[in-house]
Amino acid sequence: MANILAADDSASMRQMVAFALGNAGHTVVSATDGAEAFERAKEQKFDLVLTDVNMPLMDGITLTRELRTLPAYRFVPILILTTEAGPERKQEGKAAGATGWIVKPFNPDQLIAVVKKVLG
Repeated sequence: MANILAADDSASMRQMVAFALGNAGHTVVSATDGAEAFERAKEQKFDLVLTDVNMPLMDGITLTRELRTLPAYRFVPILILTTEAGPERKQEGKAAGATGWIVKPFNPDQLIAVVKKVLG
């Protein structure tokens, strides 16, 4: 299955994502903010990145933009998982290179389905 990087400053959200995706057979590596996620992404190749928008040190949209500058992440799916649902923020995420947008709270089955879809 896939090797997934999940960045969120909420420990409970990281646990829920890891639990849902882990039960679906994926390996999940967690990061507490965008800066940590960016460092992990440079050290290891991931098949998919999930990121919150609002995090300390580096927000998820900046993380998405920065990951897209790395050759290894030009075509890796990046999903934004956030409480923000406004069209302006979604457009900002899309412009940064996000593949998709999932609004919290999420349904674990929905998350698994979206991950399966973007991974092909």
